[in-house]
Amino acid sequence: MTGSSPAYHIPVLLSEAMDGLNIRANGIYVDCTFGGGGHSAWILSLLNKEGQLYGFDQDADAKTNALPDERFHFIPHNFRHLLRLLRLNGITSVDGILADLGVSSHQFDDASRGFSTRMDAALDMRMDKRQELTAAEILNSYSEQDLHRIFEQYGEVTNSKTLARSIVSLRIATAFRTISGFTQAIARMVKGNPNRYFAQVFQALRIEVNDEIMALRELLEQTPAILKPGGRVAIISFHSLEDRMVKQFFRNGTFEEKASLDPYGKTSAAKTLRIITKKPITPSAVELKINPRARSAKLRIAEKI
Repeated sequence: MTGSSPAYHIPVLLSEAMDGLNIRANGIYVDCTFGGGGHSAWILSLLNKEGQLYGFDQDADAKTNALPDERFHFIPHNFRHLLRLLRLNGITSVDGILADLGVSSHQFDDASRGFSTRMDAALDMRMDKRQELTAAEILNSYSEQDLHRIFEQYGEVTNSKTLARSIVSLRIATAFRTISGFTQAIARMVKGNPNRYFAQVFQALRIEVNDEIMALRELLEQTPAILKPGGRVAIISFHSLEDRMVKQFFRNGTFEEKASLDPYGKTSAAKTLRIITKKPITPSAVELKINPRARSAKLRIAEKI
């Protein structure tokens, strides 16, 4: 497993994900969220010389962890482009897909990235620095209704409507530019534990900045087309909305609220995936002791029929 960077990010649910993928030694695999390379390094260790691994990551910093192995191929883009970019690399089908949807420890711990309230920096939160939208842009330009939506849906912030109204009022006098400036400005809005409250607010902003929900939807919709029969997809989520999306797509093969029914009352959506995990797999007490950031992780696995 040479080349992985535990300091960059400790891989979550590592052994459980590897077992769930049921690695074929000569298979082709995709790590949609390469990061520090922990999951990728383990996959490579289970492949023979014919096996291949493609690692996606939109964060340019992740490329420094690229594995020095001719079987590994780094693709510096968002996994929402999975199908197109794999085909550009001559790959039309794969044996397994892994995605760890959590923010890497490196991103949290690098003050300049603006992901954490522990350090002051510009309100950035971009995973891909090539894009223009930042957290500051959202706070300074989004309507009250849109701010309410993201705080409620993506952060489950208790007083999301009041917070949105307050932000719109406060920014008239001074634009939000830094983490400390923003947290100090909304300090009186905090409900309950301040650390938890700000974590929820920042989570909502991060998800919106990086369009994480739509990217996940696009990834899931592409998996049946790229997986070989018997191939598996393993998704590790950290947010209830993400987990519900994965559960729904694995079960129904669609995101439609109500799949249309045929004359016999059965869903007309083609069943393309078989659920392997009836309930999500969560970290053990041992893993949580080593890596407390894994506490909200949930792993779901499905297999292409």
